Amino acid sequence: MIKPVKSIPVLWLCLLVSTIVNAQQPLTLKDALNFAIENNATARKSRLDIDGGKFKTQEVRSQALPQVTGNASLTYNAIIGQLVFGDQAFVLGRKWNDNAGVQLSQQLFNQTVFTGLKAARTSESYYNLTAEFTDEQIIELVANNYYQVLVSRQQLNVIDTNIKNVKVVEKIISNQYSNGLAKKIDVDRIKVNLTNLQTQREQTINAVVQLENQLKFSMGMPVATVINVPPDELKKVETLPQMADTINIAGRIEMRLLNVQRELYTLQRKAYVAEYYPSLSLTGNLSVTGQSDKFDLFNKSGSAFYYNASAIGLTLKVPIFNGFATRSRIRQANVDILKADVDIKERSNSLNLAYENAKIQLKNNINTIRAQRQNVTLAQEIYNSTQNNYNNGLAALTDLLDTENALTEAQNSYTQALLNYKIAEIQLIKSNGNIKSLLK
Repeated sequence: MIKPVKSIPVLWLCLLVSTIVNAQQPLTLKDALNFAIENNATARKSRLDIDGGKFKTQEVRSQALPQVTGNASLTYNAIIGQLVFGDQAFVLGRKWNDNAGVQLSQQLFNQTVFTGLKAARTSESYYNLTAEFTDEQIIELVANNYYQVLVSRQQLNVIDTNIKNVKVVEKIISNQYSNGLAKKIDVDRIKVNLTNLQTQREQTINAVVQLENQLKFSMGMPVATVINVPPDELKKVETLPQMADTINIAGRIEMRLLNVQRELYTLQRKAYVAEYYPSLSLTGNLSVTGQSDKFDLFNKSGSAFYYNASAIGLTLKVPIFNGFATRSRIRQANVDILKADVDIKERSNSLNLAYENAKIQLKNNINTIRAQRQNVTLAQEIYNSTQNNYNNGLAALTDLLDTENALTEAQNSYTQALLNYKIAEIQLIKSNGNIKSLLK
């Protein structure tokens, strides 16, 4: 009979193969963003805050519900007190006493509690908006990291191409030197250039790994996970997106958060004002007390004497004077409300500024991209021509290396321009309040 343990290696092998296959699947920007929304630690904590806000509301609501408490006590009176009337003294109680009872308290009118309940419900809205705002921040962060990975990989491709070209030149120069047609200084110079490129390649590879790790961390993905970012995500940019003259500031999450925060300050002020109001509550209790000279209180056939007691009443509390503490708290709340108004005005202005800057950045970047694209084409033509001239002995090695450096610089500038455009594009989408459209 085959033992069940034999199937375990097969199961692990299947899991390993599944992991490898999944790791080789391209990680698109949409996939990265959706993964981050579900797995990023900050996003998860913001969703937990929503649950915490609901529990906070339940806690405040409990203050408006009946409060029931039970109590029990057992007392041994070592010395029993006496009540004296003239020449006579009467013993008060017995050696052993026990008591058990239930007390009830119900708020009938308490403006502070009712206002606190409204504030707790508003806090739930605040936590919901905070979670949405956190999602937007995560989308922006992950998208920026994603494009940085693409740009760094593109820079690595440029270096690899340059190394390939330099190796071709190195082979030509080495052959010329062997035939006495080139100087040793030219051989040394090309070797130095190749060594520099290889060193730069190692540094770029390390930078790529670091950026990929940063991307995975921002996504909430284990750093050890292998990812495959397709290079075609960094697409060519031909035209500008459609941009409106103005944006709806009121619909932005930032503005809604500030408005809810101001509402919370207003409710806090109302809670302080409510301290001037009287409070009315219903109280009731029911108890049973037993007394005995012996410790036989819990013996049915003992000598203990039991009696019941109950009471129902109303408790009215009227605040009279607390040293102007309530007035001071109200004035502090007024200051918080005024500061919130200033924050709302400032944030509105900053959002408009961010939108205008994003439009300007996009226009500048699209012009830079077009210019750098032409520059790359021109630099490539110059390099090809110089390389051909060098092979035919019509150009010096210095000219070839200079054109190669110019081509590399043009290619990197073009790639950097694409990155700057993508970052500005994300800012524009965010300014429109549509950054979650990247998830679709």
